[in-house]
Order: sequence, then C-alpha cells, then structure tokens
Amino acid sequence: MDDKLRIKISIADRVYPLTIDPSQEEGLRKAAKSIEGLVKQFEQNYAVRDKQDVLAMCALQFASQLEQKSIDKERGDDEVVKRLEALNELLHSQLSS
Repeated sequence: MDDKLRIKISIADRVYPLTIDPSQEEGLRKAAKSIEGLVKQFEQNYAVRDKQDVLAMCALQFASQLEQKSIDKERGDDEVVKRLEALNELLHSQLSS
C-alpha cells in the first residue's frame, strides 16, 4: 500500500498541492519556509513587484549557496588528502628508519 501524504505548500502567495513520502514532509516545509523568508526579504529590500523576479533571485541565492558548499567541501577534502599524504610520508620515514 502506498503510504503517501498529501500536503499543501504555500510559496509566494500560491498554494502547491503535493503528494509525498511522509519522510519528506519536514524538509519540504522547512524549504518552503526558507523560500518565504527570502521572498519577503527581497520584497522589502528591493523595489521588485514581479513575483517571478523575486523567485528567480531566491533560486539563484539557494543554488549559489549549494554550489559554494560543494566548492568548500572539495577544498576541505583536498586539504585532508594533503595532510594524510604528509602523515603517511612521515610514518613511512619513521618505519623505514
């Protein structure tokens, strides 16, 4: 039996009915709340009347944050690899002495 959940999410004054797995509900509701907060922020800080423009800026903001996290993770992974290689060299030099 399908244990799907029917919910309604409101974004930028529009309601979107969704059928989801119950495990997705919390994440979707948090995402919608984040989008709504960002929409209000853009509307207050900029003279934007078109919801399409506001939503495009929200999408750009979230996508750039996601990309930046990916870039930061790659840089962090590179640093970890360098440190592990240095540690490995140190261990090899100590063991071969």
